[in-house]
Parts: sequence; structure tokens; C-alpha cells
Amino acid sequence: MPRATKRTVRRAMAACLALTATAVLAACTSNSPDESPAEDETAGRTALSPNDEPGEEVVIGFSGPEADHGWLAAINTFAEQTAAEYEDVELRVAEGTNDPSTQISHIETFINDGVDAIVLLPTDGAALTQVATQAMEAGIPVVNVDREFSDEAAARTTILGDNYGMGVAAGEYACGLVAEHDLGDDAVIAEIAGLDSLPLTQDRSRGFTDALEACGQDVDNRVAAEFTVESGEVAASNLLQAQGEIDIIWNHDDDQGVGVMAAFQNAGRDEFFFIGGAGSANAMRWIQSGDMEATVIYPATQAADGIKLARLIAQERGMSDLAQPEVPRRIVLDAPVVTADNVEQYLPMGFES
Repeated sequence: MPRATKRTVRRAMAACLALTATAVLAACTSNSPDESPAEDETAGRTALSPNDEPGEEVVIGFSGPEADHGWLAAINTFAEQTAAEYEDVELRVAEGTNDPSTQISHIETFINDGVDAIVLLPTDGAALTQVATQAMEAGIPVVNVDREFSDEAAARTTILGDNYGMGVAAGEYACGLVAEHDLGDDAVIAEIAGLDSLPLTQDRSRGFTDALEACGQDVDNRVAAEFTVESGEVAASNLLQAQGEIDIIWNHDDDQGVGVMAAFQNAGRDEFFFIGGAGSANAMRWIQSGDMEATVIYPATQAADGIKLARLIAQERGMSDLAQPEVPRRIVLDAPVVTADNVEQYLPMGFES
């Protein structure tokens, strides 16, 4: 199959599958007199967990970095929305900052105010470790989000995204594309990373490389951006100039993906399968329109999950779906792949770049 026709064929196949699914559905439902309206009315509803039942009123302090990136803005938004769902939670939100010293002062204020719990996405995990430890020693449980402290004792619970797993998921999906479309051992696979100095970027790249090796593939060309639209466009432009023909591109970050997509359009290039990372609403809409193959979620709900767990910890409750009566000390969230098949499920969690 000529590379230039891949997207056209995929769209045609999707249309055929949609028509087939519609026909099958009609055949299955046209003679169903026993269908229960009561069941239809309850379909799709999510049962409330016993954990959602009101408990003792608690005050939770929340501090995160400055929302200068779509994902970080979503972290704050989802945290505040989640707190608002509980009548027994008062959320006190510190102003976002990229200055560790300022964030330390915010945590000191929470300690002095005697809040019941603190949810903290630190600007710098090592720099915030000491003040988090002070909170713990004062009897205030701390939920550490995304960027780890240098001492596990500084947090009651740590919630993390899976950066290595994110790379593995992208690599495994790429391997699936190679097999499905018979791209062969010489498939040209490219990677647009984020800031190379960050451990999270290194973990994502390592996971991607490891997954590709498992199916006999490797990264033929790799460039790095800086998690910004502008840097994404520059990095992608450089990649396209260096590589005349590409089969698959994985971009680590959907915020910088806005610039990456602009570079594709400026160059008139779309012969490749494009995989994103993080899970922006932009990326999910591109998936819906057929302009993107998939994106790998790096959950922007981490602080929202932190609020939920901080509430339970402060109320001295456990997680109702676990046999163990205590909230776990460490939770690593999954890195699912969003495709045209499941994009509707994940779109509500997408963040705007």
C-alpha cells in the first residue's frame, strides 16, 4: 500500500465498519419484544461508591504549580471540580507558582491554619520534601501528586502517572500498526520527545524503545521539544526535513502537539500514523476527525484523585472497593491508549491546550 494513501484507507475502513455495526444492531434489535424500558433508563449510569456518602467535614489545602501548560491547568480544574462534588469538603487553594520558596510558604500557611489534609503537586519534589515532612509531623496527612518527594515519609499517600508505562503503551501500539499494515522490519519510526533533561521524558523514551525492541523495531529519528507549542513546531519541522518518508511518529505531549500538527500541515505531510501523548481534547478531536491515530493518557485527574483520597484519609475511612481498610500508600495510574474506538469515553477528561 502506498504510504500516501494510509489515512484515506483507514477512513474508508472506519466508515465500512460503522455501516456494518449499524446493520448488525438493527438486525439484533428489530425483533426484541422483551426489551425492558426500565433497563434502558438505567443504562450507562455509574453507581455511587459508599466512599461518596457524606462524612465528617474536612478542610483540604491544595497547592500546585502555575498553570502555564494545558495539562497543569487541567490538574487544578479537575481538583476544584472534584472538591465541589462533596458537601463535606472545604477546599483551600493556594495560588499556583513555579517558585519552590513561594510554595513552601503556602504549605506553612496550611500547617499554621491546621487544615485536615494537604494535596500537593510540588514545583520541585526535593525542595518541598522538608515542609511536607513538617506537615506530616504536625499530624496533617499529605497526598503527594505527580512529582515525588525525596523521602517517602514526607507523604501519607503518593499518586503518580506512569511515564515509563506511557512510553510502553505508545510503543506497543506502534508495533500493532506495523503488524496490521505490514510495514515490515524496515518501518521508519520517529519520536518527538519533551524536555530531555527531565526524568519523565527519559522514562517515556525508555519505555517506547523497550516496547519497540520487543517487536523488532527501533526509533529511526528522534528530536526533542520543550512541552510548548512553539518548540513542538520547530522540532517537528526539523524532523520532517531530516526524514523524507516516515511510517509512525510518537509525540510525547499533546500541548506541544499543537505545534507539531502545524508543522505537518505546513509541510503537507500526512503519510504517517501519528500517536500523541497526555490526552488533550485537541488530540481527541483529531482522532475523531481522522487526523490522528491515537494518544496515550497521562492523567490530568491526579490531583482530583488526590482530593478524593485526602478526604478519606482525613475522615479516617478506607477505600470501599478494597479489602484492606486503609487507603494505599502509593498509587500509579494507568496509561491507556485512546483511539477512534474509545475516544468518546475519554473525551470528557481531555484538557484544552
